[in-house]
Amino acid sequence: MRLCVFCGSSSGRQAVYGEAASQLGRALANAGIGLVYGGASVGLMGAVANAALQAQGEVIGVIPRSLWEKEVAHTALDDLRIVDSMHQRKALMAELSDGFIALPGGVGTLEELFEVWTWAQLGYHHKPCALLNTDGYYDRLIGFLDHLVEEGFVKPVYRDMLIVEDTIDGLLAAIHAYTPPSVAKWIQRDET
Repeated sequence: MRLCVFCGSSSGRQAVYGEAASQLGRALANAGIGLVYGGASVGLMGAVANAALQAQGEVIGVIPRSLWEKEVAHTALDDLRIVDSMHQRKALMAELSDGFIALPGGVGTLEELFEVWTWAQLGYHHKPCALLNTDGYYDRLIGFLDHLVEEGFVKPVYRDMLIVEDTIDGLLAAIHAYTPPSVAKWIQRDET
């Protein structure tokens, strides 16, 4: 099994974010779960990769050539795949992975998570999508997602597809237990 981790190329203001990224990297390696991530050596991306490497885990980095040329690529990886665009990066990361986890991060992290979650909603894949809500980082986003349901823009079954956990053990257990919902139609004719 391999899990893709989306996270910041920055470390953020709180040390707990980097600590959680390192703990997740070690936990994946110790569980025999491969890590697929964005291939950088900096920020939370570097922290999760370094921890997995130190624990003898499989780590696959996928990075666009433009970022590789700026020397942010992780040069200690045995498997660093260089692609031509961000689109190719996301597609390859998704292809290599059996599920997705978002750690704290910025707009890019959110974009990556929302894309794979949308793909799951549309039935393009049946892989789990998850948030590790480190120190309440995603509390406001979770509240907004619930608001989308209340306002009728997201069906509860699709909101429930997103796993949200505060602990790594809880997160990995929920990912292993994940069963995609069985929904006959994405949208009803009377909703158009």
